[in-house]
Amino acid sequence: MRTPLFFSTLFFLCVLCTVEAKDYKASFFGIKSNGTTLNTTSIQKAIDHIHENGGGRLVFYVGRYLTGTIYLKSDVTLHLEEGAVLVGSENPFDYDRHGYWTALIFAFDQQNIGITGKGVIDGQGYKVANNILDMVHRGVIKDPNDLLYDRPREGIRPQNIYFKGCKQVTITGITLKDPGSWNQQYDQCSGILVDDITVDSKSYWNNDGIDIVDCDGVVIKNSYFDAADDGICLKSHDANKVCNNVVIKNNVVRSSASGIKFGTASRGGFKNIKIINNTVYDTYRSAITFAAVDGGFIENVLVDSLRAYNTGNPIFLRIGERKPPHKGRLENIVISNFYAEVPANKPDAGYRFEGPVEDLPRNISPSVITGMPDAPIKNLLFKNVEFRYPGGGDSLYAKVNLNDLDKIPELPKKYPEFSMFKELPAWGFYLRHVQGVRFENLRLVCKEKDYRRAIVLDDVHNANFKSLGVQDPVQNREPIYEHQSSAVLVE
Repeated sequence: MRTPLFFSTLFFLCVLCTVEAKDYKASFFGIKSNGTTLNTTSIQKAIDHIHENGGGRLVFYVGRYLTGTIYLKSDVTLHLEEGAVLVGSENPFDYDRHGYWTALIFAFDQQNIGITGKGVIDGQGYKVANNILDMVHRGVIKDPNDLLYDRPREGIRPQNIYFKGCKQVTITGITLKDPGSWNQQYDQCSGILVDDITVDSKSYWNNDGIDIVDCDGVVIKNSYFDAADDGICLKSHDANKVCNNVVIKNNVVRSSASGIKFGTASRGGFKNIKIINNTVYDTYRSAITFAAVDGGFIENVLVDSLRAYNTGNPIFLRIGERKPPHKGRLENIVISNFYAEVPANKPDAGYRFEGPVEDLPRNISPSVITGMPDAPIKNLLFKNVEFRYPGGGDSLYAKVNLNDLDKIPELPKKYPEFSMFKELPAWGFYLRHVQGVRFENLRLVCKEKDYRRAIVLDDVHNANFKSLGVQDPVQNREPIYEHQSSAVLVE
């Protein structure tokens, strides 16, 4: 049995390690702050020295520090004082590539690392990406996707941060801006704290705000994300790994794709996720998206106190089968205290890279919850939910008659987005292939007359509606339409 003396000694050793961790000025290693000297070698030598001498902080003071790829190592923190800017080189050949990914700051299998302070990491991604594009056209750089849409693939454009297999990661206070690809990716890491950061991630295509891939023990809180692609994104790239024990709390997200999303890459799984007290706005796609489409699972997810304004779609839940026979699984989801406003116009207008127009023309989509005939979504609870829609649906748009719901395609292999089915026959909620769903205090408001019903249930079983309130400009119309469904109770 451990004694109090053991804990006292352990505490003393931890405090001693903290006290002995040193601060090292960047200038001590000859690192220049003039914005023109390439400091890659000097910064790396500084990191190596601190790592080999017991750890500490490499402190950058006011100035612009130009660099290519650097590697963070155990027990080292990059600390950027206010006014300090770590600037990514515009030259594509100043960056290293590992596997699929390129990055400004790499870390592999390290522990107790961090980036802190009130300074900025500026990837200069727009310039780098266009320089890469030029090199691809010249045949100097090979693009693995053969320049689809004349865009270099995200793997050859540098992320600001890519950490893999790391433990005890702290990212606090800083601003991360202008990445060439995804902004920051944490892959198979554990013990991650992201707190009070500002993300300006809309310089180029695929500029996600943050990507958490197969990680365990993650907290993302008190931060602001402004992204050209998904704002906060969880992924599972490995069929044998899981995103587990993740808390997303007190954040504000702006995105020209989806606000909070996980599962586009869903080979393994996602469980024990808490999304609490967040705000999402100006999203072209969904405020929240959970998709199990690559054989993985999603279970035990809590969304509470979410506010979404000017969002193209409040909720999109999806099971798919992009690579047969790997079907996903999605169950045990609780969504409570959720308020959303859906506009009549394009919600991401004004972004440098707006969402695509190929999904138009169509009417405003409802919230979409769709499983598969042999893989239904199970055990959902919606409590205290209010969604406001513009209405005004045009019946001449690719309308599906309520008597012909079977004509809506399943599309199991298609990339999961709320607009994938084009026109849907509901203005509020469309549920298909669902077993076990309960709505408590659901309020749906439609501003203008719409030819569609508020709620359509298609192959839905064991559905309960308690305290349902629907404000429909079309008088005396039943709010719920059932098709091939059973055990539907409205209290």
